[in-house]
Amino acid sequence: MKKIINDPSTVVAEALRGVELAHGDLLTVIHDPAVIVRADAPVRGKVALISGGGSGHEPMHGGFVGAGMLDAACPGAVFTSPTPDQVQAAVERTDGGAGALLIVKNYTGDVMNFEMAADLAGGGGIEVEAVVIDDDVAVKDSLYTAGRRGVGTTVLAEKICGAAAEEGRPLKEVSDLCRKVNGWGRSMGMALTSCTVPAAGKPTFELGDDEMEIGIGIHGEPGRERKKVAPAAEIVEMLATPIVDDIPFQQGDEVLAFVNSMGGTPLIELYIVYNDLHRFLEGRGIKITRNLIGPYITSLEMQGCSITLLKLDDELTRLWDAPVKTPGMRWGV
Repeated sequence: MKKIINDPSTVVAEALRGVELAHGDLLTVIHDPAVIVRADAPVRGKVALISGGGSGHEPMHGGFVGAGMLDAACPGAVFTSPTPDQVQAAVERTDGGAGALLIVKNYTGDVMNFEMAADLAGGGGIEVEAVVIDDDVAVKDSLYTAGRRGVGTTVLAEKICGAAAEEGRPLKEVSDLCRKVNGWGRSMGMALTSCTVPAAGKPTFELGDDEMEIGIGIHGEPGRERKKVAPAAEIVEMLATPIVDDIPFQQGDEVLAFVNSMGGTPLIELYIVYNDLHRFLEGRGIKITRNLIGPYITSLEMQGCSITLLKLDDELTRLWDAPVKTPGMRWGV
């Protein structure tokens, strides 16, 4: 295992100290239990947005804490769900009197622990709603989930709902908006290599030099099929066709196209994917009006990419364009 670390057992703790030192103007790190909160929390009268999950997917979620996006993120151990006390602490630390929305990726541990935290916070008098993101079209069930996995649409929901919360919308409206984004977003990913969890010290799975996994999960869960490596245009067609057919997207739709690196894929390759995706969607009469390209929801150093398409309307487009200022996403400020 080659990694720039000191000790596998202290990776998350040391990384959080680095985050705190680098971005202290935007966020504060609570170390016990580990919670990242926006520097001006709580914001009075604003719905608090809280998410979280296993570490190793950076910048998601801690890199999205700040104005216009999340009020708090709960980092678990690498690829491990945060604990209920982390989530409860995040709710209590960011409570501005308007309630809290928990945005939860559909992984069994995440769903269970966030639900427990919502019950605990509700018992303390804070109104809490939870919305589960389940946008991955690759497989119905996986090693970690009952139903579809939550992946790229999570990032888009955090941004769009964060903008709505900044406008002072009530909890029900922000929660309903999150459900709308989840309903209109679909994703699928692929991998050329595995990644290595520091505590494990060896690759999570093995792929031959000439193989790729189509439909891989962000923790290395198996996908739909293992195939010989193909040109980018063919990979895009394998990923985008199930996405477009699932909602289904229709001729004339406008979409946000999110081409994501799984951690080890350089931008030059992502732009090739985006070029092929643009051509693929043009052939279906679907217009890309917004895009996001880069490593936003990663899987340590895994080589591969994912594609997320979100159907847009005027409301979603306006909220996507609204100002955001976080370590991992910033515009309009």
